[in-house]
Order: sequence, then structure tokens, then C-alpha cells
Amino acid sequence: MIRQLKRFSQGLAAGLSPVLPRFVLALAAALGTLPVMAADTLVSVRVKEPVKLDGVAESVWLKAMPLTVTLDRRVYQPRGESGMASTSVSVQSLYDDEYVYFFIQWDDPTRSLAFMPWEKQPDGRWQRLANPDQFGYENMYHEDKVSLYWNINTQGFDTQGCAVACHMADSRGYVADVEQSRPGRKFTAREDETLDAWVWRAVRTGKTVQADDQFIDATIDPATNLRWGMKGDFVTGGGYRENISEATQQPVMGNRVWDAVQAYALSPEQQIPLADTFSPGDRLASVLVSPFTGSRGDVSAQSNWKDGKWLLEMRRKRVTSGHNAKAQDVQFSELSQTYYFGVAVFDNAQMSHLYSPDVFRMKFETLAE
Repeated sequence: MIRQLKRFSQGLAAGLSPVLPRFVLALAAALGTLPVMAADTLVSVRVKEPVKLDGVAESVWLKAMPLTVTLDRRVYQPRGESGMASTSVSVQSLYDDEYVYFFIQWDDPTRSLAFMPWEKQPDGRWQRLANPDQFGYENMYHEDKVSLYWNINTQGFDTQGCAVACHMADSRGYVADVEQSRPGRKFTAREDETLDAWVWRAVRTGKTVQADDQFIDATIDPATNLRWGMKGDFVTGGGYRENISEATQQPVMGNRVWDAVQAYALSPEQQIPLADTFSPGDRLASVLVSPFTGSRGDVSAQSNWKDGKWLLEMRRKRVTSGHNAKAQDVQFSELSQTYYFGVAVFDNAQMSHLYSPDVFRMKFETLAE
């Protein structure tokens, strides 16, 4: 009966009632079957069978209580299109012997997939659509994104969260003594400190059923790395690149009109050389994609957008073994450990994103079955 009560309480807490779960959880805790977790804690629940990634809430997710957070802070206010002012995000987690799984849902009334597409002009030229803000970032013709940041060994993350590695320009326009007009440069404070970053991009990784596995280190020289401390994990192939000829400044691939369902990005089998028989106003995809190989492809992800909400399932091995894995990947090797993380949502935006100043933590359920 105790075991049934435990599973019943978790199932209810996953979405059937906002009141009853608190009562059931309190009763279960009193009986010694469940720990009482803080409101900022995500509990990853053990499952016996692999979880299918399809962006759909199968019944297995009723086992996992959601951590629900409101993201209503913005790193800066962009000029013009600015997207949502806030959103509600729900995160659930499951794990088995090999993998850890996440189911992330967030409110977003617009499914943004028009990633700076090419548009045929009346004079026959091709032009990429863009409307950059005051810092040169795009917020109109871009993509929806969500990112998870995991602490590996960075001091202060457990109290400051992602803010420990996000640095804004001071009143002089400098970041780390480097003149810098753009906001939000990411780097850690010490040479040996790193963070793990999983960035799901609706266009650039959505079609390859992956998230972009990246990391943040202490690099502060833009000449060394244009994105400062933000870097991609070790990669042997694949990824995303612009559909552009440097010589002609027009698309090189495309044999069909762009649409927001199938062709917002061109996968390898769709990368057919351009035969320009298009009419003014026709649009073509501006990005070529293929699955990452190597450590940068460690995180699998499948999405679904329905009724104004994104649903995203993610999967990664609990322990990775790729090139420089200890420095680039959080390792979920100790089930008794607390893992600190942050979450951010980008609404059709290149850089501007919604976040919470709160720090979130994940614990693994280790109760006996």
C-alpha cells in the first residue's frame, strides 16, 4: 500500500489536481515513504524501461512530479519585437540505468520557425529577412529556443545560478576590461571552472532530433573565441551552417518554397542545388542541417508544439565518455548528489531570453522499488 500511495501521489502531482497532491504528499512523507522537497527541487524518478522521445506526455510521465517555474526576467529589452514578457515552464525528469530524461513544457502562443529565410525580390535578387535590434541581435525572423545550464564545478552557481557566468557591460561599455557593446557575455571566473549548456533550437537542431550540447569556460578574449566562454562540445561532423554562397550572396540549395512545417531547414536529403525558377515573394530555407556527431550530439531531443505550448523531451546518458567529457559535461554518476541548474526560454529571439533569478536543483529518487 505504501508503494501504491507513493506512485499515486506522484501521478496526481503531475497534473490532475492542484490541491490534493499536497495532502497526499504530506501524508506519504509522514509515513516515511517520500522526502519533502523544496519548491525549487526537481526529483528524477527511476523507471525500468527506456522512455520514448516523441514530444508527447505518455503515462510514464505521471510518475514524475513537475517543477513549475515562472520566467519573467529579461537580460535586456530589445528594440521592436520583444516576444513574451513571461512564461510558465514545467520540468519533469525520469532516469534508468543508462539515461536521464527530461520533459519540458512552456507556454508560447507562437510557433516561431522563420529563421531569417531567403525571400525573392521583385528585381530578381535574393534577400535574407532580418530586423536586428539595437545590439544587432535578431528578434523577428528567428527561432524559439530553450536552454538548460548545469553546474560542473563553478563556484557560486549553487547560490547565484546562471548569473554567475553571465556578464553585462558596465557603464563604460566594458566587460572584463574588453570594450563590448553587446550584452550578456558568458564566461566563468576561474580557468578550471566550466558549466554544461544544452540548447534546443527549434530550427537548427529541431529537425535533427537533438539539442546543441555546449559548455562555458573562462575565455574572455573575443579574438580567441567570438562567443567568449560559450563553446560547442567536441564535434566530429554535422551541425548547422548558412545556406549561402559567399561569391554570389544568394542561396545555394533549395528546390521548393519555404514553409514553416517541413522546410524551415534543409536536412541532407533536401539539400538540392538551387534552380532559380521562383517568383518574387517566394521564400527558401536559410540554414543547412545534419545531426551532430561526437560529444556535441550527446543530447537527443524531440519536440511538439500544440495549443500554444511547446512540449520537449530530452535524453542524455547519465555518464558520458566523449572527448574531454569531465570538463564539458555534467556527470550524473552519483545518485545521492544534488545537481544545480538553470533554465531560459527564447521567444523567437537570438539573444534576448526569459529567465528566473532562482537556482534550481535536481535530486534522484533512490527509494527502493
